[in-house]
Amino acid sequence: MVQATPFLLVLFLALGAHGLSQKKCSLTGTWVNDLGSNMTITTMNGNGDFNGFYHTAVTATSNEIKLSPLQGSRQKGPNQKGQPTFGFTVNWSFSDSITVFTGQCFVDDYGKEVLKTMWLLRSRVENIKNDWKATRVGTNVFTRLQSQE
Repeated sequence: MVQATPFLLVLFLALGAHGLSQKKCSLTGTWVNDLGSNMTITTMNGNGDFNGFYHTAVTATSNEIKLSPLQGSRQKGPNQKGQPTFGFTVNWSFSDSITVFTGQCFVDDYGKEVLKTMWLLRSRVENIKNDWKATRVGTNVFTRLQSQE
Protein backbone atom coordinates (compact mmCIF):
# COMPACT_ATOMS: atom_id res chain seq x y z
CA MET A 1 0.00 0.00 0.00
CA VAL A 2 2.87 2.38 0.74
CA GLN A 3 4.15 2.09 -2.86
CA ALA A 4 0.70 2.89 -4.24
CA THR A 5 0.41 6.13 -2.26
CA PRO A 6 2.65 8.26 -4.56
CA PHE A 7 0.77 6.90 -7.60
CA LEU A 8 -2.60 7.75 -6.08
CA LEU A 9 -1.37 11.22 -5.12
CA VAL A 10 -0.19 11.91 -8.69
CA LEU A 11 -3.46 10.53 -10.09
CA PHE A 12 -5.51 12.71 -7.71
CA LEU A 13 -3.54 15.85 -8.64
CA ALA A 14 -3.84 15.09 -12.36
CA LEU A 15 -7.59 14.61 -12.11
CA GLY A 16 -7.95 17.79 -10.05
CA ALA A 17 -5.91 19.86 -12.51
CA HIS A 18 -7.96 18.43 -15.37
CA GLY A 19 -11.14 19.58 -13.61
CA LEU A 20 -9.78 23.12 -13.26
CA SER A 21 -9.03 23.37 -16.97
CA GLN A 22 -12.64 22.45 -17.79
CA LYS A 23 -14.15 25.62 -16.29
CA LYS A 24 -16.05 27.53 -18.96
CA CYS A 25 -16.15 31.26 -19.46
CA SER A 26 -19.55 32.71 -20.40
CA LEU A 27 -19.74 36.08 -22.17
CA THR A 28 -23.35 36.84 -21.25
CA GLY A 29 -23.89 39.13 -18.28
CA THR A 30 -22.58 42.48 -17.09
CA TRP A 31 -18.88 43.37 -17.11
CA VAL A 32 -16.81 46.34 -15.89
CA ASN A 33 -13.42 47.27 -17.30
CA ASP A 34 -10.29 48.82 -15.83
CA LEU A 35 -11.55 52.34 -16.71
CA GLY A 36 -14.98 51.87 -15.09
CA SER A 37 -16.97 51.34 -18.29
CA ASN A 38 -19.86 48.86 -18.14
CA MET A 39 -20.84 46.38 -20.82
CA THR A 40 -23.82 44.02 -20.80
CA ILE A 41 -24.13 41.12 -23.21
CA THR A 42 -27.84 40.28 -23.15
CA THR A 43 -28.39 37.57 -25.74
CA MET A 44 -26.34 34.96 -27.56
CA ASN A 45 -27.74 32.67 -30.24
CA GLY A 46 -26.65 29.16 -31.19
CA ASN A 47 -24.22 30.50 -33.79
CA GLY A 48 -22.36 32.55 -31.17
CA ASP A 49 -23.75 35.91 -32.32
CA PHE A 50 -24.60 38.28 -29.46
CA ASN A 51 -26.09 41.68 -28.68
CA GLY A 52 -25.96 44.06 -25.78
CA PHE A 53 -25.06 47.57 -24.79
CA TYR A 54 -22.05 49.54 -23.58
CA HIS A 55 -21.86 52.52 -21.24
CA THR A 56 -18.43 54.09 -21.43
CA ALA A 57 -16.86 55.96 -18.52
CA VAL A 58 -14.43 57.82 -20.79
CA THR A 59 -14.76 59.85 -23.97
CA ALA A 60 -12.78 62.32 -26.06
CA THR A 61 -15.90 64.33 -26.94
CA SER A 62 -17.75 66.95 -24.94
CA ASN A 63 -21.09 65.30 -25.81
CA GLU A 64 -23.16 63.70 -23.08
CA ILE A 65 -22.29 59.99 -22.78
CA LYS A 66 -25.20 57.74 -23.74
CA LEU A 67 -25.80 54.00 -23.67
CA SER A 68 -24.61 52.53 -26.98
CA PRO A 69 -25.54 49.27 -28.74
CA LEU A 70 -23.04 46.49 -29.34
CA GLN A 71 -23.08 43.49 -31.66
CA GLY A 72 -20.59 40.67 -31.75
CA SER A 73 -19.68 37.09 -32.35
CA ARG A 74 -18.03 34.39 -30.27
CA GLN A 75 -15.83 31.77 -31.87
CA LYS A 76 -17.37 28.39 -31.18
CA GLY A 77 -14.89 26.04 -32.79
CA PRO A 78 -13.72 22.80 -31.18
CA ASN A 79 -10.38 24.29 -30.06
CA GLN A 80 -11.89 26.97 -27.77
CA LYS A 81 -11.80 24.74 -24.64
CA GLY A 82 -14.39 26.85 -22.80
CA GLN A 83 -12.32 30.05 -23.05
CA PRO A 84 -13.57 31.49 -26.35
CA THR A 85 -12.22 34.24 -28.55
CA PHE A 86 -14.72 36.92 -29.57
CA GLY A 87 -15.17 40.27 -31.24
CA PHE A 88 -17.78 43.01 -31.05
CA THR A 89 -18.53 46.46 -32.40
CA VAL A 90 -19.86 49.41 -30.41
CA ASN A 91 -21.73 52.02 -32.45
CA TRP A 92 -21.45 55.08 -30.19
CA SER A 93 -24.83 56.80 -29.78
CA PHE A 94 -23.32 60.16 -28.86
CA SER A 95 -20.43 60.67 -31.30
CA ASP A 96 -19.33 60.12 -34.90
CA SER A 97 -17.17 57.13 -34.05
CA ILE A 98 -17.25 53.36 -33.82
CA THR A 99 -15.08 50.91 -31.87
CA VAL A 100 -14.23 47.29 -32.59
CA PHE A 101 -13.03 45.03 -29.77
CA THR A 102 -11.40 41.62 -30.04
CA GLY A 103 -10.39 39.40 -27.18
CA GLN A 104 -10.60 36.19 -25.24
CA CYS A 105 -12.61 35.08 -22.23
CA PHE A 106 -10.41 33.41 -19.59
CA VAL A 107 -11.05 31.64 -16.31
CA ASP A 108 -8.16 32.40 -13.93
CA ASP A 109 -6.67 30.07 -11.28
CA TYR A 110 -9.32 31.21 -8.78
CA GLY A 111 -12.29 30.55 -11.07
CA LYS A 112 -12.78 34.25 -11.89
CA GLU A 113 -13.83 35.13 -15.45
CA VAL A 114 -11.73 37.79 -17.19
CA LEU A 115 -12.07 39.31 -20.66
CA LYS A 116 -8.76 40.47 -22.14
CA THR A 117 -9.43 42.79 -25.08
CA MET A 118 -7.80 45.07 -27.61
CA TRP A 119 -9.74 47.79 -29.43
CA LEU A 120 -9.60 50.18 -32.37
CA LEU A 121 -11.67 53.36 -32.24
CA ARG A 122 -12.32 55.15 -35.50
CA SER A 123 -13.52 58.76 -35.36
CA ARG A 124 -14.86 60.73 -38.30
CA VAL A 125 -12.54 63.45 -39.56
CA GLU A 126 -13.34 66.35 -41.89
CA ASN A 127 -11.03 65.33 -44.73
CA ILE A 128 -8.43 62.81 -45.84
CA LYS A 129 -5.57 65.07 -44.70
CA ASN A 130 -6.67 64.43 -41.10
CA ASP A 131 -6.95 60.67 -41.53
CA TRP A 132 -3.72 60.22 -39.57
CA LYS A 133 -5.46 61.18 -36.32
CA ALA A 134 -8.72 59.29 -36.82
CA THR A 135 -7.83 55.89 -35.30
CA ARG A 136 -6.88 55.08 -31.72
CA VAL A 137 -5.84 51.72 -30.27
CA GLY A 138 -5.89 50.40 -26.73
CA THR A 139 -6.52 47.50 -24.40
CA ASN A 140 -9.03 46.79 -21.65
CA VAL A 141 -9.49 44.07 -19.05
CA PHE A 142 -13.08 43.30 -18.05
CA THR A 143 -14.25 41.44 -14.96
CA ARG A 144 -17.75 40.20 -14.27
CA LEU A 145 -19.85 42.70 -12.32
CA GLN A 146 -21.56 40.85 -9.49
CA SER A 147 -25.23 41.67 -9.01
CA GLN A 148 -26.20 43.54 -5.84
CA GLU A 149 -28.79 41.05 -4.56
